[in-house]
Amino acid sequence: MPKIFKLNPFQFLVLLFLSLITAGAILLKLPFSTYHSISWIDSFFIATSAATVTGLVTVDPASSFTLFGKLVIMFLIQLGGLGIMSFAIFFIMLLGKKISIKERQIMKEALNQPSIGGVIRLVRNLIIFSIIIELTGSVILSFRFVPELGWTKGGFYSLFHSISAFNNAGFALWSNGLSDFVGDPIVNLAITFLIITGGIGFTVLSDIWDKRKYKKLTLHSKVMLVGTLVVNLVAIFTIYFLECHNVKTLGALSSTDKIWAAYFQGISPRTAGFNTIDMTKLEPSTALFTILLMFIGAGSTSTGGGIKLTTFFVILFAVVSLLRGNEDVVIGKRRLSHDKITRSLAISFFSIIFIFISLFILTITEKASFLSILFEIVSAFGTVGLSMGITSHLSLIGKFVIIVMMIFGKIGPISLVFFITKSKQKHFHYPDAKIFIG
Repeated sequence: MPKIFKLNPFQFLVLLFLSLITAGAILLKLPFSTYHSISWIDSFFIATSAATVTGLVTVDPASSFTLFGKLVIMFLIQLGGLGIMSFAIFFIMLLGKKISIKERQIMKEALNQPSIGGVIRLVRNLIIFSIIIELTGSVILSFRFVPELGWTKGGFYSLFHSISAFNNAGFALWSNGLSDFVGDPIVNLAITFLIITGGIGFTVLSDIWDKRKYKKLTLHSKVMLVGTLVVNLVAIFTIYFLECHNVKTLGALSSTDKIWAAYFQGISPRTAGFNTIDMTKLEPSTALFTILLMFIGAGSTSTGGGIKLTTFFVILFAVVSLLRGNEDVVIGKRRLSHDKITRSLAISFFSIIFIFISLFILTITEKASFLSILFEIVSAFGTVGLSMGITSHLSLIGKFVIIVMMIFGKIGPISLVFFITKSKQKHFHYPDAKIFIG
């Protein structure tokens, strides 16, 4: 029997995802996709960036791709953000056909759910919510883009940036990102609303829709909502404090625009990668803080990457419990299982290892500052898309490493390990080891 039929659900999803990238790269390489010829590596880089909803680009999308090329990028973002299988299952549902157990297993892996129960309902809600939110964002953005660009171009730009923002992709059709709208309330509020709703995770959106009241929400939803609010507020105030006197970023703006810029850049780095200020001019302290935000990332089952916000809080609460001498790690009057803590530590460990390996390689191959390279790698891992200006200058090896990091960030560290290894359960325990640590 061919090996393709022996793949587990997750391995099938990975191969399906890689097939999407390959198909996208071929389409982007077609002569009528670009205004000028681009290399195969650049084609694969852009396709990977779009499918992994990252936003890093080696060529300028605005000046390099035709309308067809931009449409390909938009569809790659949509399919990559919500998942190919999600759309496939949704269309099967529309046709009135039954969903098999194997298809439910695949969706369980795709959406990182503990069981197949309720997974089809989650897929339905995922697609419906996404379409409603993206169309709403598109309508709001059209009030700003249509008067400036006209109905056709303005309407397309509104839809493109709405899809890009909700899927936390960070692709913009202006060469300077969204810098021209640094003080524009409509663009700032619409884009950040889309970023946040896409970044908190589909399970949270579904939970909010079902429960309607905060007290009735699951612990995961409460942690995501409170955590997102806290981290965003800390990020906004920190970036404002660090950059308010930097004349190359916030310092040259009016008082109102400074607030808007700090607000936008406080929300964007964890997941989306849009920018309204020049990222190459950031203070080193701000760049380092942004790297932390990109490493933390978005929510589980969301369109964003990183180690995930809930993973970060699990480790944080575990450390606090250790310092207090508590045996149990408790969040919201609920004890976290040992499995959750171990998995969170493993995710962070593998992420750091992969980032270190990539950093080691790129410090050898690239002619750029250490901070810029680290920024680029963590941006790729977090599928963020912010850059300090070195993406288009990467060597062939550098581009390949960033491609691998974008795929790694999208798939996830633990999932990738499960993909290349076979887990074996042991039904016995060894005696406790006595090792001194710390």
